[in-house]
Amino acid sequence: MSDLAANSDSKRALDSGPETRLQDELPRDEPMPKNYLALTIFSCFCPAYPINIVAFVFSIMALNSYSQGDIEGSRRLGRNALWVAVASIIIGLLIIGIYCVVHFTTHAL
Repeated sequence: MSDLAANSDSKRALDSGPETRLQDELPRDEPMPKNYLALTIFSCFCPAYPINIVAFVFSIMALNSYSQGDIEGSRRLGRNALWVAVASIIIGLLIIGIYCVVHFTTHAL
């Protein structure tokens, strides 16, 4: 009987601890930082595949970081997603341009 009382007391003590109330401490007053998800999805259509997938992963990590309450981490990851997505689009356009130049100069009519 005393074992049951000890378990319920320890469970009550654990449930009312400050670690279990993390949702109350999240600063939801700040607006959500940009994660550039649409831009990173658009960059996935460029032919720079390893780079644009990294941009997409950074964007998803920014979303997850915000949902965990890390506003500064979300802002940093969103900024990284932006720069990697822009680099992916530029590299993709360069690849397309080089392909067109090589194709049309070697296949002359």
